[in-house]
Amino acid sequence: MAMEVTQILLNAQAVDSTLRNQAEENLKQFQEQNLPSFLLSLAGELSNDDKPVESRKLAGLILKNALDAKEQHRKLELVQRWLSLDTSLKSQIKACLLKTLSSPALDARSTASQVIAKVAGIELPHKQWPELIGTFLSNIHQLPAHTKQATLETLGYICEEVSPDAVEQDEVNKILTAVVQGMNSSESNNDVRLAATRALFNALGFARANFSNDMERDYIMRVVCESTLSPELKIRQSAFECLVAISSTYYEKLAPYIQDIFNITAKAVKEDEEPVALQAIEFWSSVCDEEIDILEEYGGEFSADSDVPCFYFVKQALPVLVPLLLETLLKQEEDQDQDEGAWNIAMAGGTCLGLVARTVGDDVVPLVMPFIEENITKPDWRQREAATYAFGSILEGPSPDKLIPLVNIALNFMLTALMKDPNNHVKDTTAWTLGRMFEFLHGSALETPIITQTNIQQIITVLLQSMKDVPNVAEKACGALYFLAQGYEDAGSSSSPLTPFFQEIVQALLTATHREDAGESRLRTAAYETLNEVVRCSTDETAPMVMQLVPLIMMELHQTLEAQKLSSDEREKQNELQGLLCGCLQVIIQKLGSAEPTKYVFMQYADQMMALFLRVFASRSATAHEEAMLVIGALAYAAGADFAKYMPEFYRYLEMGLQNFEDYQVCAITVGVVGDICRALEDKILPYCDGIMTQLLKDLSSNQLHRSVKPPIFSCFGDIALAIGENFEKYLMYAMPMLQSAAELSAHISGADDDMLEYTNSLRNGILEAYSGIFQGFKGSSNTQLLMPYAPHILQFLDSLYMEKDM
Repeated sequence: MAMEVTQILLNAQAVDSTLRNQAEENLKQFQEQNLPSFLLSLAGELSNDDKPVESRKLAGLILKNALDAKEQHRKLELVQRWLSLDTSLKSQIKACLLKTLSSPALDARSTASQVIAKVAGIELPHKQWPELIGTFLSNIHQLPAHTKQATLETLGYICEEVSPDAVEQDEVNKILTAVVQGMNSSESNNDVRLAATRALFNALGFARANFSNDMERDYIMRVVCESTLSPELKIRQSAFECLVAISSTYYEKLAPYIQDIFNITAKAVKEDEEPVALQAIEFWSSVCDEEIDILEEYGGEFSADSDVPCFYFVKQALPVLVPLLLETLLKQEEDQDQDEGAWNIAMAGGTCLGLVARTVGDDVVPLVMPFIEENITKPDWRQREAATYAFGSILEGPSPDKLIPLVNIALNFMLTALMKDPNNHVKDTTAWTLGRMFEFLHGSALETPIITQTNIQQIITVLLQSMKDVPNVAEKACGALYFLAQGYEDAGSSSSPLTPFFQEIVQALLTATHREDAGESRLRTAAYETLNEVVRCSTDETAPMVMQLVPLIMMELHQTLEAQKLSSDEREKQNELQGLLCGCLQVIIQKLGSAEPTKYVFMQYADQMMALFLRVFASRSATAHEEAMLVIGALAYAAGADFAKYMPEFYRYLEMGLQNFEDYQVCAITVGVVGDICRALEDKILPYCDGIMTQLLKDLSSNQLHRSVKPPIFSCFGDIALAIGENFEKYLMYAMPMLQSAAELSAHISGADDDMLEYTNSLRNGILEAYSGIFQGFKGSSNTQLLMPYAPHILQFLDSLYMEKDM
């Protein structure tokens, strides 16, 4: 049945596009006309050592893509397709795959490993291929090194694909035994040790029973700790990755090992190469995360027999851990502020120090202050930057009482540094630290303000001046201004200390958005985000100035829509800008629409605005569509019943949004906007309800739409019913069964993971919002008896929620 495919596979990778397209077409036809032969031919190619490695590798990749896909619904189709194939065909394919693991060609072995894992991921949960793990491991000791390496790599991939409940405990024991022996120092081949260490990383989730057994756990921990000392960099890195995973999966089992682990991690942070040192710091960040979660969940009140004890590892390690982290802050890279994805020892150390501060609070302060005082005025920029970074890192966690006296001293110093320090790194970190001061220690909740009538003028002058600095410093200055404005959001309609500066702040931010280099370091985005926050937190006094922004921002949006003949790069920038401008108008509409006098003046722009927003839908960009939908929702909310005049033209875009399965965020936002329009139009939305309900019901029954859109659709039923009252009657026979089956589904989720629990609870919320909207819609109607048949189901649902523990 197998066919000769080598040449087609090589042509599919040819430089010549005609050859390439022809070959891709041939492969597609072959797959559609004779799938069994197609799959077997690919498996045969992959397993044949006489074939070129390029064609073997591609054969394996195509095979892998025939078993798995990113989209959930496509993945399910492929799983079903594989399960329905003839058993003897599947056995032949699997035999080819297993044979490939002993091939001398590394690429072929590695590709086969991935395909075997995909097959296992489909078959093991269906109790098929039960002999896989057994055959795999029966003779692993006698295998040549390269086959052993491939077998261990495959085990790792299988553990990544399959959930732990699909594998029996005795199989898990076999896997762990093979993996840990492969990691042992008695194993002479480094490729085998690396594959084993990586496999253990994926197998840790399976090892719950083994970690509960002291002897087995000690053995696993010993081997992992020994591997962190391997002469091979990659093995050390992988072993530390295992330690990081163990710290979060088995936190409660760490106590006996924590002293040794501290010594190992400290040595790595000080002496090892960066990839290893980063993982060693990550171990402590991970322990902080665990302890922060435990302390938050229990509010720090532990009974003696509490289920999840906090071992206070971080608190115990503080006197040695903090100096270790402070030392890392001096290892900055020259260009880290310009590079969006930069990550190095200094950044990891600062991040970990911030987590330590959140874990232990006040205790961290006396350990860090001497370092800051000693370094903040040194001639070497690295020392000044490290001291500033250390200060910024500890501003979240310790109590305001502890920090405010220090911030009061530091604030003036930082403002001077932001203006006068010769080094950009220092200025970047200084502006970030000011932002952190304003974020955590400024606002109506605090007794003693750090910002007063005496220093606010200087603060604003310095921040606005810094917005003219290099893009990365200007972006951080925007961030500081953002939190400065946010701290005054509760000033109410009375006066805000920012009022006298409002005009110049807005002017400086608009100027920043127009800088030639505003595309660098996210500066343009940051400037708009800050402008939005300044508007959102403004008071009635500045409403006339906010009103002046309306025609300005509309004009800019108009210009982006008029731009002709753009390159794809320019178009992408244009779409991003349209999104930012729509976002800005949304905040302005919400601000001005919330008070009658300003709303009245502002509505004169509504027609022009709506026309602009509808033009944004012509762009191909999901982000621009999302923002345009949101701003139209805000306009509907502000316009109320007057929004009805835009519906004839807007309705088709609404329908488009509800049909947008590809960009499911657009779909979810559109569903939310339907709710806004229901609240605005009330029963004037009736003429559009048939179309909207039809589309929402379609969305619910589609397996292509991302599940996160389903809960908002249910709440939207409630919004529609509230708006149209007893006219909802004709939809009951469609909507109620949908709600019932979702309610039943949400009742049966035992042993689900956190994501599933969170989703289920949002589903339950949506269902409850739907029911309450429908009930209120029918209030006072003569037709309430129509709801009676559904009552038992609804009560049963409420009852099941009452019994539910994960709520």
